[in-house]
Parts: sequence; structure tokens; C-alpha cells
Amino acid sequence: MVEVLPNLEIVTINFNSGQQLRKCLESIGTTRQDNYRLNRVVVVDNASVDGSAEDLGDFGFRLVVVRNETNRGFAAACNQGAKGGGADYLLFLNPDTRLFEDSLDKPVAFMEHPSNRKVGIVGIQLIDEQGRISRTCTRLPNPRQFFAQILGFDRIAPRLFRSHFMWEWDHKESREVDHVMGAFFLIRRTLFEELGGFDERFFVYLEDLDLSFRVHRAGWRSFYMADVKAYHKGGGTSEQIKSVRLFYSLRSRIFYSYKHFGPASATSLTLATLFLEPVIRSIWSLVRFAFRELSETMHAYSILWRGMPQLIKMLRHDLSA
Repeated sequence: MVEVLPNLEIVTINFNSGQQLRKCLESIGTTRQDNYRLNRVVVVDNASVDGSAEDLGDFGFRLVVVRNETNRGFAAACNQGAKGGGADYLLFLNPDTRLFEDSLDKPVAFMEHPSNRKVGIVGIQLIDEQGRISRTCTRLPNPRQFFAQILGFDRIAPRLFRSHFMWEWDHKESREVDHVMGAFFLIRRTLFEELGGFDERFFVYLEDLDLSFRVHRAGWRSFYMADVKAYHKGGGTSEQIKSVRLFYSLRSRIFYSYKHFGPASATSLTLATLFLEPVIRSIWSLVRFAFRELSETMHAYSILWRGMPQLIKMLRHDLSA
């Protein structure tokens, strides 16, 4: 009897990734495929101008490159890359990652085991250039944790104000968690489609956390595998535009709050984000004589303030729910 192996598709979103994308694709080609079959790898290029998605060549698997004329954002591009496939599993993989031999084989085999049939999402241990383990798992946040983040209390007194980031855990053992980082985000395709994929109103940041929230609400579990590794650079391709990165992070936090916390808590968090947090960030930058950071902070908040009318229009559905 011929064994029927599950199928996997990989989606990676490229935006001016330089040589990182090519190295990521090369690493995919070196992975073992004992417990699955790789259908295809989809690269969605969000209007890169650095030529990183050009002339990619042959990596030993079917490669599909989708080119967007404008940057559609991470969530929308992920949904775009997932369309048209029929694999059992979807892996959303950042281009600044590099896989090792068993980075794909073990997670798929884990999800295929009958005892894990209610595990909907799997993440693996991510390490940096020095081999240090990145603490990438989080709790599903509540309003108190977001307030602590705004005020800096989660860093000043972490025992009293526990962050939704699981910084206190060394990530050296496998365990069930609320959320695994989207840099390596393995999910069952049927579950992804049942939940409508990523919410495209998140341009970037927290779209994976939002999906994890909906996965848990639907009765599924997320699992972190510490015995499987991949390299992750971190910072991604946005490290040179820190003010824009901060803007999108703040915008996504506001959107997430209105979607999941209710109007009272969300409005309080929004007011704190708009008027209190920039003061705290500015004072902290001045104390450290970090004048460039101060400039980037003020630029990020100026974009946020100007964009609030548009954001409020987007939130009308959640505000009326």
C-alpha cells in the first residue's frame, strides 16, 4: 500500500529583502521531505525596488512569484499567496529566515499525529546569528498588558506587570502557547480558510496575533516546538524605516484593541497611545540623548495622528458590534 503524504505550501512576503530572500529559498531546498510533499513556494513581492525578487532561478521546487504594483501590506499579501493552492498545510515564512534540514519535516509530522488533531498552529525555535534563542511566543494580550506596555511598567516591574511577551520563559522546552511568531507560522489550510485568513485591515503587525486569537476562540490550540530550529535575522526589511515601523505597530495595536477588547477599554488605550505614550517615549529618548530616536518617534506619531480619521472609518464595523 502506497503511503499518502500530506502536502505543504510555503508563502513568503518580499519587500526589499535583498539577498535574504534568495538565502531563504536556498535553505528550503535543503530541507528533508520524509513526512510531507512540498507542493509549491509562493513569493509575493510587495512592489520591491531593490531587485530582490528578480531572476531567482531554480531551487529544486516549484516556485511561483506574484508581483504587486503597490505594497498591499503583509496580511493581504499572505492571503494572496495562499489562494489557488490545495495543500493540507500552509507555512507563512519570513524572507529573513533560513531553514535547517528538519525545520519542515518534524512540524508537519507532529501535526499529522492523531494526538495533535486539535493543534491548529505550530511554531519552532528561532535563533540568531550567535545561536541565541529568540523569545518569540506571546500570550493573548489583555487591556492591562497593553497599558503596562504603553507606560513601560512591563519593563520596569515585570513581576508586577506581566507583559504579553513571554520574556520570562527561556523557550528551551516544547509546550502549548497562546501565540507563535509569524516569522514561522504553520497552520492547517482548512482552518485558515474557515477563519477567512488574515484580517487585511492589519497592514502589518499583529495580524498573526489576531489570527491566533480567532484560532483559540474556535477551539483549536497553538504549539511551540523547541526541538526544531530555524535561523531568523529579526527586524526584517523594515529596520531602516523605524518611524514607519513604529507607526504601523501603534496603528495595529489600536485596531486590535477595538476588535477584541470592547469600546471602553479600546478607547482608553487609544487615548493613551495618542497622547500619553509619545510623551513617555520622548522623555526616555531625551534622558538617553537619543535624538535620532526622538525624531523617529515624533515622525511616527505625526503619521498616526494624521491617519486617525481613516482608521476610525475602518473601525466602524468593530465600534458598532
